[in-house]
Amino acid sequence: MSAVNLLDFDLDGLTAFCEQLGEKRFRATQLFRWIHQKGATDFDQMSDLAKSLRSKLKGVATLHDLSVISEHVSSDGTIKWLFDVGAGNAVESVYIPESDRGTLCVSSQAGCAVGCRFCSTGHQGFSRNLTTGEIVAQLWHAEHALRKRLGTSERVISNVVMMGMGEPLQNYSALVPALKVMLDDHGYGLSRRRVTVSTSGVVPMIERLQNDCPVALAVSLHAPNDALRDELVPLNRKYPIDELLTACQAYLTAAPRDFITFEYCMLDGVNDTDEHARQLIALVKGRINCKFNLIPFNPFPASGLLRSNNERVQAFARILVDAGIVTTVRKTRGDDIDAACGQLAGEVQDRTRAAARMLRQPVAVKVALPKAGERNRHTH
Repeated sequence: MSAVNLLDFDLDGLTAFCEQLGEKRFRATQLFRWIHQKGATDFDQMSDLAKSLRSKLKGVATLHDLSVISEHVSSDGTIKWLFDVGAGNAVESVYIPESDRGTLCVSSQAGCAVGCRFCSTGHQGFSRNLTTGEIVAQLWHAEHALRKRLGTSERVISNVVMMGMGEPLQNYSALVPALKVMLDDHGYGLSRRRVTVSTSGVVPMIERLQNDCPVALAVSLHAPNDALRDELVPLNRKYPIDELLTACQAYLTAAPRDFITFEYCMLDGVNDTDEHARQLIALVKGRINCKFNLIPFNPFPASGLLRSNNERVQAFARILVDAGIVTTVRKTRGDDIDAACGQLAGEVQDRTRAAARMLRQPVAVKVALPKAGERNRHTH
């Protein structure tokens, strides 16, 4: 029998596992603390566990961290890890330090099957879902590596955003136990308000998350109408905007925050006009309590899209703010190490042939191409 990876278990799962070994619940709690709060990897380090339990664990269990392929540190302090998840697949995690928080951006899949036109991960295609242990290991590795680096025993990561590679709600069965580990007071003790799941709009799973593990919710909207969103976020063809907003309204009844965050990637000449802003206001005003996060697009050659200039972004934001909608413009972090929003690409064995499919699909939206002599900053 192969050894089980203890990072795959939330506390209930670890309790059931310990009971199979003939151990009481409090032993599972002790073990859980050693793993997540102290970052122990060697069962002999776990001094308050009975020697008999330590011996049992050595035969049937392991703590399987992810192998680090590379680690890049940005000039602004952002750190990006590329983790090996086997069979030629790699995923990325990004740590973003700020004065009042430390945020870790975590991946949920090797690649992504949603295929949003402005996302380099989507252009790369999809290989497989990550296990619970592989999701948790990104936090486990980052937290304990950062503590060691900073010379502290205090918690470094205060916020987790499921905004790395993949669509978290398409890997629901692995996601929920991972969230429970993050929230558990015997684990990382994160507040529900400080754990955010970002989704492109998998409506049935939003409804399930509301009941199973309501955390903060961010929705990748990116367009104010179905025709445009169908082109930018193909999932919209299955779950159109009206269904998505209805699910978001219902989610607010259980959510730890009293608003939904709508992510909106600003694409030059595509979704950034004054008229688009007015359509957004008409869409949400009086219907749902929300905040807009305007994201400067990070160009990559295969997208054929360009970033809206700062003046256009600010003008767009002003229209929303004047209508009484809380609006922020996301600061770009980690650009110099390709760790900014939409840039996480890792390396996957694409099962979906995404790049070939996207090349065959004409872009029905207006696409701004570089002017003569203008160089895309991500062209190699």
